[in-house]
Amino acid sequence: MDREWGSKPGSGGAASAQNEAIDRRERLRRLALETIDLAKDPYFMRNHLGSYECKLCLTLHNNEGNYLAHTQGKRHQTNLAKRAAREAKEAPTQPQPNKRKVAPRKTVKIGRPGYRVTKQYDPETKQRSLLFQIEYPEIEDLTKPRIRYMSSFEQRVYAYDKLHQFILFAAEPYEIIGFRIPSNEIDNVSPKSFTHWDPDSKMYTVQLYFRPRPMGQPPQAVNGPTPPQPPAAPPPARPPPPQGSVPPPPGGAPPPPRPAFTAANGPPPLPPASTNIGQLPPPPAPPIPVPPMGTSFVLPPPQVARPPPPPPQGFSLQPPQQFPPPPLPNVNQTTMQQ
Repeated sequence: MDREWGSKPGSGGAASAQNEAIDRRERLRRLALETIDLAKDPYFMRNHLGSYECKLCLTLHNNEGNYLAHTQGKRHQTNLAKRAAREAKEAPTQPQPNKRKVAPRKTVKIGRPGYRVTKQYDPETKQRSLLFQIEYPEIEDLTKPRIRYMSSFEQRVYAYDKLHQFILFAAEPYEIIGFRIPSNEIDNVSPKSFTHWDPDSKMYTVQLYFRPRPMGQPPQAVNGPTPPQPPAAPPPARPPPPQGSVPPPPGGAPPPPRPAFTAANGPPPLPPASTNIGQLPPPPAPPIPVPPMGTSFVLPPPQVARPPPPPPQGFSLQPPQQFPPPPLPNVNQTTMQQ
């Protein structure tokens, strides 16, 4: 007979509320294992019994899945909210800096203004100057053009060049225009250097004078750090004098020239041979030390010939005494005796 209520014959019975809760916790455990790293949880702790504890709620759990299911429960979430509120209340308030946020203006640019540049030279002061005349017919009301100097380090359009710098002009709604000028120092003290804005003709005039540069002086980067200069090459080392040669005297006078040997006079005579048989030749003189460059030189004192050492005891340097040879025996007398 067919049943009008309950489960279908051959299948399991309807799940109770307890079984549904178990299944829900199991699904939450598997989901938490995929998304949560227990090594980074500050409240997860394993005790000496092999079970797991929650240091925030002081609860005991048999396995990791049970602990992860607990972290998704109402009790753990409520304790987390309470602890965050208590820490925020106890933490000292740090003064925050008042950062002023200035939003850039978004205006539609209408193009570049017209300009005129004139090169000038003052023969009295021998200074060169530039005269800029920029026209802004469509400039915004109650505004004035602005000017700025830029070094070669700040821009990215041209390669770095220490011989040039840039001057920029800006006014809304026109585009910013710039001119590359020499990197000489600008004379701002001179009364001839000025800036003037004419609101009637909408003409912005700037005249600047360069200070004269001494002859032979390289240009300097006035609006940026000075580039590192290559180290100066050391002076070439002087070759050392040959060994055994006598340096010149400290007075600066040149040494006397050596006599030239010719076929007429011949080579210099050799020193006479010593007549003393037992006297040893004198030892050679030690070489004269060569002082380093830049120091004074003093000749050493002359060396005096040392006397010969005395002969050893029991020996005489005189030639031995010669004795006459013994007489030969008489042959006749020898025969008669036999």
